Amino acid sequence: MTAVEHRDGVPAWCIYRGTGHPLEDIGLAELLPPAPPWRVFDGGPLPEADVVPEDDGEMDRRLGRRHRSALHVDPHEIEMVNAAIHLRRPLLVTGRPGSGKSSLAYRISRELRLGRVLRWPITSNTTLKSGLYDYDAIGRAQAAGTRAVGHSQSGGVSEESPIGDFLRLGMLGTAFLPRHLPRVLLIDELDKSDSDLPHDLLSLFEDGEFVIPELARAARRTPEVDVFTADQDQTAEVAGGRIRCAAFPIVVITSNGEREFSPAFLRRCLTYKTKTPTAEQLAAMAAAHALDPDNEHRSRLVEEFVEASKAKGAPPADKLLDAVYLATSGAYQKDGESWRRVVGALWQQLTSPES
Repeated sequence: MTAVEHRDGVPAWCIYRGTGHPLEDIGLAELLPPAPPWRVFDGGPLPEADVVPEDDGEMDRRLGRRHRSALHVDPHEIEMVNAAIHLRRPLLVTGRPGSGKSSLAYRISRELRLGRVLRWPITSNTTLKSGLYDYDAIGRAQAAGTRAVGHSQSGGVSEESPIGDFLRLGMLGTAFLPRHLPRVLLIDELDKSDSDLPHDLLSLFEDGEFVIPELARAARRTPEVDVFTADQDQTAEVAGGRIRCAAFPIVVITSNGEREFSPAFLRRCLTYKTKTPTAEQLAAMAAAHALDPDNEHRSRLVEEFVEASKAKGAPPADKLLDAVYLATSGAYQKDGESWRRVVGALWQQLTSPES
């Protein structure tokens, strides 16, 4: 074994190794090198210890309960993920729908034991503010009015409702809270956003901070405010209305290639393009979900899926999982016309083949 490689063949500088196995006997804090001087952030106040929110089952739904083998992971994927982690830069992952772009964020979080992935799904109506926080001004005004009426009837003095009770951080805002270790943030399908959102993200990616005007205006009266986060039943302290990260989050941005991003946006990201899954990767994916453990149908369906992909363009890989599940549920009939119709409908081309 050389000094530049681990025993599994992954370069020694890599923290994420694509094994699918969570870190054991060592923590990410011991592996993570210092940030480059131009990517150091000093946000606070830091918690005494990071709370690692447990995954709500999404990781198992995405990846399966069994760990996938590192032998089936693209080495270039491993390299680019680690470059993004070392440089504290977002990773823009492009490729066809169903090629495993989103699942990369969950594989990183599972292996590095960083807990629940903060997934921010993007639509044409998504704005930067909606990802950072939501302030319920109407709810606060109604609460204040109700309290004022109650105190006037009792002859007491009305007190203003705490502003933090009406403010909740979004997935994006939660990811940039000051922590000792980074969270994994998935910005899913950014190419579906309007033209302004990628540009609006530039400042956040560069500065690692944002201001909540509603809290900044109240900072003289209330310097520290506890607000709700995107994690269930969790709160965080915000000082002076400003949130600044201490550990830049591991940001995975996915795109189906439906639009081009500006050079300014691309300069702030690293990029990786997914490849069409191989037969070995497809078989490992089905095995990870414990489908057809006796391999009664799996290998044959993988071969048929690969051939169908060559003939008419690759359908999303999760359609293979659907077919294997139906086959093991008793739907498969050898040379059956009904089965051929079902599989044909499942595997119909949903995207244009790549040129």
